[in-house]
Amino acid sequence: MQLGLIGLGKMGGNMRERVRRAGHEVIGYDTNPEVSDAESVQAMVDALQAPRVVWVMVPAGEITKSVITDLADRLEPGDLVIDGGNSRFSDDAPNAELLGAQGVGYLDCGVSGGIWGLDNGYGLMVGGDAEHVELAMPIFDALRPEGPRDEGFVHAGEVGAGHYVKMVHNGIEYGLMHAYAEGYELLEKKDIVTDVPGAFKAWSRGTVVRSWLLDLMVKALEENPSMDDVSDYTADSGEGRWTVEEGIANAVPMPVISASLFARFASRQKVSPAMQAVAALRGQFGGHQVMTVAEGEDLRAEAARGVASPAASRAQEKKKIETPQGPQESAQGDAADAGPTSGTQSTGGSPGPTSGSESTQ
Repeated sequence: MQLGLIGLGKMGGNMRERVRRAGHEVIGYDTNPEVSDAESVQAMVDALQAPRVVWVMVPAGEITKSVITDLADRLEPGDLVIDGGNSRFSDDAPNAELLGAQGVGYLDCGVSGGIWGLDNGYGLMVGGDAEHVELAMPIFDALRPEGPRDEGFVHAGEVGAGHYVKMVHNGIEYGLMHAYAEGYELLEKKDIVTDVPGAFKAWSRGTVVRSWLLDLMVKALEENPSMDDVSDYTADSGEGRWTVEEGIANAVPMPVISASLFARFASRQKVSPAMQAVAALRGQFGGHQVMTVAEGEDLRAEAARGVASPAASRAQEKKKIETPQGPQESAQGDAADAGPTSGTQSTGGSPGPTSGSESTQ
């Protein structure tokens, strides 16, 4: 079978090779002439026999939209376009409608496997009409892992379903990755644990937390046990955000996936405005020391070296700021002596509740 493939980056290039290994002919086009098989999209289309199948593997969003719009003008009735990128599922219906007006079919296909897919195969999640899935099935079979088809391929539903399933897949991935990461940090902090990489490797067989992600974690730790020179700045592809948005839209609670997404946002902040506000508030109601940025960085450096102990942190907590309190606090005395400002218990004579459910009488 022939396949036209637009986009020959890390994923697209490996997919071309895997399909070729299965005995199919792939004519690829990329804006980089060094990796492209055809000099233009039109040359690629002309080299394919009808009914043509063209797989689009380019960045999601406007680039994908422009490629599909261009193909709508070049392809003929009976041809088929497959979007295998990380497009948002809501883009699929408009793409299908645009191509359908020209008699061209459309499938959306979520692809999982990363750089390892060339040898291991790719997990495929497809949305669209059954007749179009059947037309492209030889290509899907070439790309998926060896073994039973339903353990690496699903026709998930109508147009948009493939990308929707892939979106949820990536949301789950966020949560799994962060759970392993939190476990790593805790093991690193505990002085009685001396072989953290070994602990993760021991989970590889027979345990309920074993997975391919765990195997990759073991590989990363074996290559760099202490994560030397690894920045904690973590990007996101967008699919985690879309998953949380869909959770809200469908009233599905997603505390784990949401927390893992927000943790990535936090990783990009050199200074957290939210935590600055918390520090300022603690200074106001409790008289706790409000440190300068430089003092905070010194404490971070000590913590990274294992110098800052819980006892040292508590000692810092006991320090009082020297600046005077506001008028209300001055009239009432030291805020630290006024009793609790939140909770469900009595404050023993304080002016009135600031939060909580019980009386302060």
